[in-house]
Amino acid sequence: MHVARKVIAKVSQLDQDAVKKDYWAILDGIEAPPGEAATSIAHQRADLFAEKWGQPYPRAVDCLLENLTALTAYLHFPAEHWERVRHSNLLERTFGESRRRVKVIGRLPGEDSCLSLVWAVLDRASVGWRGLETSVAGIRRLQDLRRQLLGPPQLQATG
Repeated sequence: MHVARKVIAKVSQLDQDAVKKDYWAILDGIEAPPGEAATSIAHQRADLFAEKWGQPYPRAVDCLLENLTALTAYLHFPAEHWERVRHSNLLERTFGESRRRVKVIGRLPGEDSCLSLVWAVLDRASVGWRGLETSVAGIRRLQDLRRQLLGPPQLQATG
């Protein structure tokens, strides 16, 4: 929503409805498997948006293109999660919960521990999503994403 508002703010009142419609068309209704296939479709749609609106509103197009990677990050998750994870509400709640947990810890020893903490917060939050089913393929997709971020799971030695 934040990027949409920024893009629309850079457009004249006369064209705002049309730009808004074209903006959401980039992200809505993608019928492709999660990952590169889905993000590729969104990027193609963004290119069409840039062609159409680049001349009259270059700042709006620049704003969209600068944020496109972040806007399409949700497309790497299982398709059944897209509606939930694409909005900033989940992110804002996750950041709040992560901050709360870090306050208890004091500080994190490294990047891996930070990613593990955020992953745990997201993983726990996903359990409470009402009406969201996760398929076996979706669970595999989440495990693959975790491995891409953190590498293979490691056993921790206990003393």
